[in-house]
Amino acid sequence: MYPLLLNAPIKDFLWGGTRLLDEYGFKSDCEKAAEAWVLSCHKNGESIVKNGEEAGKPLSEVLEKWGEKGIGRNAAVFPYFPLLIKLIDAKDRLSIQVHPDDEYALRHEGEYGKTEMWYVVDCDEDAKLVYGFNRNIRRDEFERRIRDNTLTSVCNVVPVKKGDVFFIEAGTLHAIGKGILIAEIQQNSNTTYRVSDYGRLGADGKPRPLHIEKALDVTNTTPPTREYGDVGELTLYPFGMVRSLAKCHLFTTDLLDLNGTAGLYEKNSFISLLVLDGNADLSYPLGHMKVKKGDSVLIPANMRVILSGTAQVICTHV
Repeated sequence: MYPLLLNAPIKDFLWGGTRLLDEYGFKSDCEKAAEAWVLSCHKNGESIVKNGEEAGKPLSEVLEKWGEKGIGRNAAVFPYFPLLIKLIDAKDRLSIQVHPDDEYALRHEGEYGKTEMWYVVDCDEDAKLVYGFNRNIRRDEFERRIRDNTLTSVCNVVPVKKGDVFFIEAGTLHAIGKGILIAEIQQNSNTTYRVSDYGRLGADGKPRPLHIEKALDVTNTTPPTREYGDVGELTLYPFGMVRSLAKCHLFTTDLLDLNGTAGLYEKNSFISLLVLDGNADLSYPLGHMKVKKGDSVLIPANMRVILSGTAQVICTHV
């Protein structure tokens, strides 16, 4: 086993931009790159290994061969690989949407639900997003406002800045606004219920479908209770600074501002590294590799590695 450098599938949704192509080096035949699925075993878009003896193989195939020794016992308790990690470039605003919890999604969609976390990598000066409601509302008002296109008047619309963090538990109404670049750590699910799309037309010239009844079933219609924005404990080390972005039973995510040499190790979980900026050398027991802005690496469980350089890296494990 060795650290896997991953090639990301690219999604060209109509609201996407070109930053992932121009600045992060992702490759696509499409003009837009809305999302790069930088760590994915999902059937709708799977990461491909770029390096070593497993090069060219789908990530799921390699991890199935490695088994629990590769992903660690924490991930092995899940029925399938637990995480999906993305970079999202919203040149235009996304639809207002909601994700179901595990129980509802398994019953209606045949896969687990989606709790996720957003880290704002960059954004326009006037960027905003939707995070829950600005007051308590009843189900009947929620439905009425969806149907008469007044939903945004009861949404919690939040100005955002670079470095902001939002933890979006399943059932939370949300929407990424225009001009925002986000790193998203989420459950390995692609189930989304679109609540409002501002009357926008899809690539076929028709309004994109809404999922009103299911959204009514799963949405928490109260304001968010979690802190958001400039949150997360900061810890200073000789090699740089670590900021805690999220910690829950599904994943733990930290932001590493590296300026030196750091050792990384998780006995019972793989580690996902997503390089947001800079360059570093990753050394492991049988070799080393160079990593740069846009690279995604999966480190097997119980493997000690050393990361040296100047870089900003999102580190995630379960």
